[in-house]
Parts: sequence; structure tokens; C-alpha cells
Amino acid sequence: MIAAAAEICGEQEIVVIGSQAILGNVDEPPESMLRSIEADVYPLGDPGKSIEIDGSLGDGSQFHASYGYYAHGVGPETAVAPVGWEERLVEVDIPPRPGRTRGPIAYCLEIHDLVLAKCVAGRDRDWEFARDALAARLVEAAELLSRIDDLPVSPADRKHVRNTLEGVIAQGREDR
Repeated sequence: MIAAAAEICGEQEIVVIGSQAILGNVDEPPESMLRSIEADVYPLGDPGKSIEIDGSLGDGSQFHASYGYYAHGVGPETAVAPVGWEERLVEVDIPPRPGRTRGPIAYCLEIHDLVLAKCVAGRDRDWEFARDALAARLVEAAELLSRIDDLPVSPADRKHVRNTLEGVIAQGREDR
């Protein structure tokens, strides 16, 4: 999908900020963390071109019908992640498409930033993602907790994320 997105928008660097960013962090994530059929992406050099990605590879597109998953063109503002997330992106070289000499580069949200962005979104599936990441020991609880104060949300929202995450962490310890 990254290669197709790069081809569509003419940009070689694509940022992945949704749950599928897990694939840039972990070689074989738990199946439960791969349920989404959507990848939230945007071109690093020109986020405005994400509309081209959405139009060609988005929900209901021929790409979606052919492959069973799709790209959702978003922008950097979509990532409600701890301050500095852009500097922690994980670089992944994508193999070149046939007839090309070089492939695009995916920049995936770092796993702690990804989990915290999911916690901010706060849907049941987002908290399940956080629980699964902790249970699989893909993230460190202390690192998650240390980054909460860097979330660009209100103090009340940070408190909610901290309290809920502490509960998830405690529950995980009890389940072991």
C-alpha cells in the first residue's frame, strides 16, 4: 500500500500514523493488533496530497475492493501523540515496485507514541490495542506513563488517559 500511495501522490516518503504503524515497529505483532483494514497515511513532503491517496486508495476504491484494505489520507494534525513524535518516527524502507530502482520510505509512528495516540482516541478498540501492546510486552508501561504529560490535550484529558492507562497496566499485572 505504501508503494501505491507513493506512486499516486508522486512523493517517496509516506507517514503512517494509525494502528497499522505497528507494522513498522514489530515484525510479527499479535493478530489482535492487526484488525484494522485502514491505514492512516500522508505524504511527508506535502501532506495536502493525502487527498489524492484517499481518492485512489481509499474506502470503496478499486484498490479496497481488490485487496480488502485501504488507505485513509490524513494529515499530521490527525496524530494526537506526545510532543516530539515527528522526531521518533520509525523509518522503514519499502521494496521498489517492478521497473523502479528505489522504493519509497514509510515513516511509522513509534510504538509508545502510537499506543498513547490510541489512548487519546479512547474508543474501546483503542484501549484493547493498548492492553494487547502491554500484554505482548511491545511497550514499556513506565515509558507510556512518562510521555502522558507531553500529550497535546487538555489537563483533564491527560488525567483521564493517565487514570485509565494505570488501570489497564494494573489489570495486566493481575492477569499474569
